[in-house]
Amino acid sequence: MPTRSMQRWSLLGPRRWRIRRCGPRGRRKRTVCSCWAVCSPKAELEITAATRLPEEEEIEDVLDTLLGWTEQVGPDPGLAANVLTNRLQRTAMQVAESEADEPPPGRAAAFAAVMTAVYVLSAQMHAERGEVKGTRQALGGAEEALIDILQGMHDLRILLGDAPAMPEE
Repeated sequence: MPTRSMQRWSLLGPRRWRIRRCGPRGRRKRTVCSCWAVCSPKAELEITAATRLPEEEEIEDVLDTLLGWTEQVGPDPGLAANVLTNRLQRTAMQVAESEADEPPPGRAAAFAAVMTAVYVLSAQMHAERGEVKGTRQALGGAEEALIDILQGMHDLRILLGDAPAMPEE
């Protein structure tokens, strides 16, 4: 069930409103998009916490959540693809977060896997609009990401000792 603040935000729609906010750093202007970016993770956490139920009830709760998303998005496949793409991009950025200068191979491969989905969805949207150049660019990104997945998996195999390290040139 959406909170009152979530309902109010959804009423604002895609317009870029300027919002004055008082916070620990004083008054500042924010757009609806940036405010929603702060509220969205909170809503996700609440949904996630609510779906951690005993196994026999979990699937029903997950289905209720999916139905709720579907009701909000409606029959617009373009909007659904945009919602998915934005969620995947946020997921990719979270997966890529690492204390190291270069992420470990498993994280790098997981990042590439999520980005593969982003690129393929983008390619499909471009293809549906008849945009050949955009479709080709997105497919190229997906192909590069697939290579990165395989490289990350291979690097993990090397760490396990399951595969020989490639000699450096």
